[in-house]
Amino acid sequence: VQLQASGGGLVQAGGSLRLSCAASGRTFGTYAVAWFRQAPGKGREFVVVVSKSGTNTYYADSVKGRFTISRDNEKNTVYLQMNSLKPEDTAVYYCAARFTYFDSDYPSNEADFGSWGQGTQVTVSS
Repeated sequence: VQLQASGGGLVQAGGSLRLSCAASGRTFGTYAVAWFRQAPGKGREFVVVVSKSGTNTYYADSVKGRFTISRDNEKNTVYLQMNSLKPEDTAVYYCAARFTYFDSDYPSNEADFGSWGQGTQVTVSS
Protein backbone atom coordinates (compact mmCIF):
# COMPACT_ATOMS: atom_id res chain seq x y z
CA VAL A 1 0.00 0.00 0.00
CA GLN A 2 1.18 3.53 -0.74
CA LEU A 3 0.52 6.28 1.78
CA GLN A 4 0.23 10.05 1.38
CA ALA A 5 0.25 12.22 4.50
CA SER A 6 -1.10 15.76 4.42
CA GLY A 7 -2.58 18.49 6.59
CA GLY A 8 0.48 19.80 8.37
CA GLY A 9 1.18 23.47 8.85
CA LEU A 10 2.02 26.26 11.26
CA VAL A 11 -0.28 26.83 14.22
CA GLN A 12 -0.11 28.70 17.50
CA ALA A 13 0.06 26.85 20.80
CA GLY A 14 -3.40 25.79 21.86
CA GLY A 15 -4.57 25.49 18.27
CA SER A 16 -5.67 22.49 16.25
CA LEU A 17 -4.75 20.67 13.07
CA ARG A 18 -6.11 17.60 11.32
CA LEU A 19 -3.72 15.34 9.48
CA SER A 20 -4.83 12.89 6.82
CA CYS A 21 -3.18 9.71 5.59
CA ALA A 22 -4.59 8.59 2.26
CA ALA A 23 -3.85 5.08 1.02
CA SER A 24 -3.89 3.54 -2.40
CA GLY A 25 -5.41 0.14 -3.11
CA ARG A 26 -8.67 -1.57 -2.27
CA THR A 27 -7.50 -3.54 0.79
CA PHE A 28 -6.98 -0.67 3.21
CA GLY A 29 -9.24 -2.38 5.71
CA THR A 30 -6.57 -5.05 6.20
CA TYR A 31 -3.99 -2.60 7.54
CA ALA A 32 -3.37 -1.25 11.01
CA VAL A 33 -2.23 2.36 10.68
CA ALA A 34 -0.06 4.41 13.00
CA TRP A 35 1.33 7.91 13.23
CA PHE A 36 4.89 8.55 14.27
CA ARG A 37 6.72 11.85 14.54
CA GLN A 38 10.28 13.06 14.43
CA ALA A 39 11.36 16.33 15.98
CA PRO A 40 14.57 18.08 14.87
CA GLY A 41 17.62 16.31 16.25
CA LYS A 42 15.58 13.48 17.77
CA GLY A 43 14.63 9.97 16.85
CA ARG A 44 11.25 8.98 15.48
CA GLU A 45 8.66 8.37 18.18
CA PHE A 46 5.32 6.63 18.28
CA VAL A 47 2.20 8.81 18.51
CA VAL A 48 -0.88 6.63 18.02
CA VAL A 49 -2.12 3.49 16.25
CA VAL A 50 -5.54 2.30 15.09
CA SER A 51 -6.52 -1.27 14.30
CA LYS A 52 -7.68 -2.32 10.85
CA SER A 53 -11.37 -1.92 11.67
CA GLY A 54 -10.91 1.28 13.67
CA THR A 55 -12.22 -0.38 16.83
CA ASN A 56 -8.96 -0.38 18.78
CA THR A 57 -6.57 2.50 19.40
CA TYR A 58 -3.47 3.11 21.49
CA TYR A 59 -1.99 6.53 22.25
CA ALA A 60 1.36 7.68 23.53
CA ASP A 61 1.00 9.28 26.95
CA SER A 62 2.28 12.58 25.59
CA VAL A 63 -0.76 13.00 23.29
CA LYS A 64 -3.49 11.16 25.18
CA GLY A 65 -6.54 13.34 25.66
CA ARG A 66 -5.41 15.84 23.01
CA PHE A 67 -5.11 13.77 19.82
CA THR A 68 -7.75 11.53 18.27
CA ILE A 69 -7.21 9.00 15.52
CA SER A 70 -10.00 7.78 13.28
CA ARG A 71 -10.33 6.03 9.96
CA ASP A 72 -12.74 5.76 7.07
CA ASN A 73 -12.04 2.54 5.21
CA GLU A 74 -14.51 3.49 2.47
CA LYS A 75 -12.33 6.50 1.71
CA ASN A 76 -9.03 4.69 2.38
CA THR A 77 -8.07 7.44 4.82
CA VAL A 78 -6.90 7.73 8.41
CA TYR A 79 -7.23 11.02 10.25
CA LEU A 80 -5.34 12.49 13.19
CA GLN A 81 -7.18 15.30 14.93
CA MET A 82 -4.70 17.25 17.04
CA ASN A 83 -6.08 19.68 19.62
CA SER A 84 -4.44 21.78 22.33
CA LEU A 85 -1.18 21.70 20.42
CA LYS A 86 2.05 22.47 22.25
CA PRO A 87 5.42 23.64 20.93
CA GLU A 88 6.81 20.21 21.81
CA ASP A 89 4.44 18.67 19.25
CA THR A 90 6.53 20.30 16.52
CA ALA A 91 7.82 17.52 14.28
CA VAL A 92 7.49 15.82 10.94
CA TYR A 93 4.55 13.45 11.22
CA TYR A 94 4.59 10.14 9.35
CA CYS A 95 1.81 7.65 8.83
CA ALA A 96 2.66 3.97 8.54
CA ALA A 97 0.67 0.84 7.69
CA ARG A 98 0.97 -2.79 8.71
CA PHE A 99 -0.83 -5.57 6.85
CA THR A 100 -2.71 -7.81 9.27
CA TYR A 101 -5.58 -10.28 9.44
CA PHE A 102 -6.31 -9.49 13.07
CA ASP A 103 -8.04 -6.53 14.68
CA SER A 104 -6.03 -7.27 17.82
CA ASP A 105 -2.79 -6.60 15.94
CA TYR A 106 -1.99 -2.89 16.31
CA PRO A 107 1.59 -2.47 17.49
CA SER A 108 3.46 0.67 18.47
CA ASN A 109 6.96 -0.30 17.32
CA GLU A 110 8.00 1.34 14.05
CA ALA A 111 9.82 -1.83 13.00
CA ASP A 112 6.43 -3.57 12.73
CA PHE A 113 5.24 -1.26 9.94
CA GLY A 114 6.24 -1.95 6.36
CA SER A 115 4.67 0.96 4.48
CA TRP A 116 5.40 4.60 5.20
CA GLY A 117 4.17 7.94 3.91
CA GLN A 118 6.46 10.84 3.09
CA GLY A 119 5.75 12.92 6.21
CA THR A 120 4.06 16.25 6.82
CA GLN A 121 5.54 19.09 8.87
CA VAL A 122 3.71 20.35 11.95
CA THR A 123 5.06 23.48 13.59
CA VAL A 124 3.57 24.86 16.80
CA SER A 125 4.66 28.34 17.80
CA SER A 126 4.65 29.52 21.40
